[in-house]
Amino acid sequence: MTTPTSRPQAPSLSDADAATYAEWFACLAEPTRVRMLHAVATAPGGITVGALAGALGVSQSTCSHHVRKLADVGFVRTRKEGTATLVTVNAACCVGLPHAADAVMGLLAPRTCCPDDVPVDVAVRALREEDWEAVRRIYGQGIDTGIATFETTVPSRESLDAKWLPGHRWVAELDGQVVGWAAATQVSTREVYSGVAETSIYVADGHQGRGIGKALIRRQVTAADDGGLWTLQTSIFPENRASVGLHHTAGFRTLGVRERIGRRDGVWRDTVFMERRSPLT
Repeated sequence: MTTPTSRPQAPSLSDADAATYAEWFACLAEPTRVRMLHAVATAPGGITVGALAGALGVSQSTCSHHVRKLADVGFVRTRKEGTATLVTVNAACCVGLPHAADAVMGLLAPRTCCPDDVPVDVAVRALREEDWEAVRRIYGQGIDTGIATFETTVPSRESLDAKWLPGHRWVAELDGQVVGWAAATQVSTREVYSGVAETSIYVADGHQGRGIGKALIRRQVTAADDGGLWTLQTSIFPENRASVGLHHTAGFRTLGVRERIGRRDGVWRDTVFMERRSPLT
């Protein structure tokens, strides 16, 4: 197994990109334009200047002024339809604007592969047949916290064995006892997604804060890189801040919050969707 090393730092933001992003952000420094861009982006097929002015409660001349500003930087496009001017969102800005924010905040720069302050007394090894009882017990402890998973009952050994990728199942041992586990599940059977996996990490009750999660995630991501998995993804409850922080140390970045994505015990819950891309691809 290759020992991970820190990847080189990305070059600083170019002058040209900085100027472009500054122009975009300056345009959106006016709250009316922010509301206007939102209204246009959420209007199927676009919206006329007249209808936009009415929706925002501004005069048509004021609306036209702000539309021109948004069009100048490329956020919206305009075209005549009879006597009316139809305003549509520039689809490219739906990707370009979040990309600009990520670039400015340094989220696109290469990150350290994984934690390097792993405790020496924690051993991580491949899961064995005799580990299943401990693995399922720790899974149940995670369920009981209410912030680890949407599951409400521990899945059977057979179901876990069927979905977890061979070669990507790990347990952590401390003083000869299994105190945590990590696993990866393929997200799709389609060949195009063969290198994309959903990951999970659980630490036994009473053993949090010992570096067990760090040891597990280090092995998980290095094994993924060596095994040809180019993308790891995971969904974490926002309340589980320790898990979010752990994944950040391993090069995961937050892609967004999926609001009311599922219900647990009858309550709608959000999840933080995180992703790590292999530096080898």
